[in-house]
Amino acid sequence: MILCAGEALIDMLPGRTDAGEAAFVPLPGGSVFNTAIALGRLGAPTGFLSGLSRDLFGQMLDRALIASGVDAGFAIRSARPTTLAFVALSDGQASYAFYDENTAGRMLTTADLPALPDRIEALFFGGISLAVEPCGAAYEALMLREAGARVTMLDPNIRPGFAGDEAALRTRLAAMIAAADIVKLSLDDLRWLLGPGDAGMLARDLLTRGPQLVVLTLGAEGARAFARNAEAECPARPVDAVDTVGAGDTFNAGILAALRAGGHLSKPGLACLSHAALVGALDLATRAAAITVSRAGANPPWREELA
Repeated sequence: MILCAGEALIDMLPGRTDAGEAAFVPLPGGSVFNTAIALGRLGAPTGFLSGLSRDLFGQMLDRALIASGVDAGFAIRSARPTTLAFVALSDGQASYAFYDENTAGRMLTTADLPALPDRIEALFFGGISLAVEPCGAAYEALMLREAGARVTMLDPNIRPGFAGDEAALRTRLAAMIAAADIVKLSLDDLRWLLGPGDAGMLARDLLTRGPQLVVLTLGAEGARAFARNAEAECPARPVDAVDTVGAGDTFNAGILAALRAGGHLSKPGLACLSHAALVGALDLATRAAAITVSRAGANPPWREELA
């Protein structure tokens, strides 16, 4: 099983009432939540660990996990409210306003962390849950606790305006990158972390800091993968884009699902990745992300849609 640990929230997407007035439509979301949903739909055994509210929005998130085949039993339930993210779209690109104070997800602490069963082979971390306290410290502690025994993947999905303490976030991400087996970054993430320079050289530099695999997404230019003994790239899929909500999260799921299906989602397997394995992972990830981009909101494809 792959356990996704991080935020779940409600995306308040712009819409219209029947009378044509502006409105917001509540839909389940959150970067790590979306990755869990996408993994479940791709057929990978998946669990989800987060702080989930018992309120009506938390129940909506719970139902969405179950409907996509994700084990929601790892979630820590509370009466605190659910995080809301109001979304604005400009030319299909999303920007967010978060309402996150004292929420069920935000207030997760290290004391809430459960012991994990042996059936969990890999863990995925990322998103806004790493940028705020106390949940950021909890997820960092969980990753560092488990990284020696299980595969770990990190997608920092950095939102510079969200982190209250940028220096602390940089310190946290440096520790988590060093512990991670797989790191996925957008070009913007890479620049925020490492500054200007050739993207390929910067990605290769990250390999020297601990990971076995670094994956770089380049928007319309596709994606590249860098392992210790092989590299690969994949063009973006042509698509009539509706919006980009959930595209990167779906891409993450595609990488993990492909590596698992190919027998590579283990520490020995990641240490000897071939060019063919990297191409296969990028291919599934880009095809799945293209379908998500082609429809509104974070709505990842089911496995049969990729046949």
